[in-house]
Amino acid sequence: MIDLRSDVKSLATPAMLRAMVEAEVGDDAGGEDPTVRCLEERSAKIMGKEAAVFVTSGTQGNLTALLALTEPGQELVTDELAHLLHYESGGCVRVAGLFPRLVPNVDGCTTPEDVAKAITPGSVTQGATGVVVMENTHNLAGGMAVPPQRMQAVAEVAWDRGVKVHVDGARIFNASVALGLPASDFARWCDTITFCFSKGLGAPAGSVVCGSAEVIERVRFFRRLLGGAMRQSGHLAATALVALDTMVDRLAEDHRRAHRMAEALAVLPGVTVDPERVQTNMVYFALDRQDLTAQDFVQKMADRGILLSPPLSPVGLFRLVTHHNINDADTERVCTALQETLGT
Repeated sequence: MIDLRSDVKSLATPAMLRAMVEAEVGDDAGGEDPTVRCLEERSAKIMGKEAAVFVTSGTQGNLTALLALTEPGQELVTDELAHLLHYESGGCVRVAGLFPRLVPNVDGCTTPEDVAKAITPGSVTQGATGVVVMENTHNLAGGMAVPPQRMQAVAEVAWDRGVKVHVDGARIFNASVALGLPASDFARWCDTITFCFSKGLGAPAGSVVCGSAEVIERVRFFRRLLGGAMRQSGHLAATALVALDTMVDRLAEDHRRAHRMAEALAVLPGVTVDPERVQTNMVYFALDRQDLTAQDFVQKMADRGILLSPPLSPVGLFRLVTHHNINDADTERVCTALQETLGT
């Protein structure tokens, strides 16, 4: 089966599995795992930050960063399509105690004007704004890569008002490769940034939070509070190190294959897709066919060996996601299956 439901469906490479077995490990909860320490130091350097901490997932990374940057009762400003609102179980509200103040998403990011209007110093009836959150690449905005200049404009509005900035950079390397810029160019415009090893980079699990040394110590505290302080997690960190070595530059192949699928979809009846907006490894498209329900479409593709998700809420669109387990032959097989299913 060709699995296009998400890049989290990708599998570890043989080199990752070898590294997992051979890793030198220790008690990471006590700061004694040398492989984890190596990964944290390298991740921080790549992002141009002082320090980093290895966490179990992007969701945990976002939540621990928010906890470290804010106080309960404050407000969180982010866009209406943010992943942390729709796919992270409401942790920013239930655990961090933050009130979400939503602003429009414009091509993958908020605008500085909207953020400026949303930020509040607080009052006896309203919590002060504690953090502004951006996402890059932006999942529900079609996997768009947000240029650093746009991030800078938003960050400067927040910082001018004494508000912290967090970036959900789960797929920040996709943005880096798509725009041809180092990851640190994006990470410069935030106080904390997370990124995932288990998506486009193909490792089995894990993410990191990067920021100042002071903030990362707070993140470590909240990681333990949430049950994320692990023991011999160097086995996982070893796969992440291989991912950084071998999986970043090849993301361009995922982007190329996604664009090929978008081009194949664009000529099919009832499909709405703009290949020029497919910047990274995601293809979002609408399907309006009287002869085919969404459920039938997903099933017909599965019958042809292609796994798809039903339309994603809240955007109501289908999504195809490429990753390192999808090669050129697989891509052409997907295009053929789309033609056979939707071409009549």
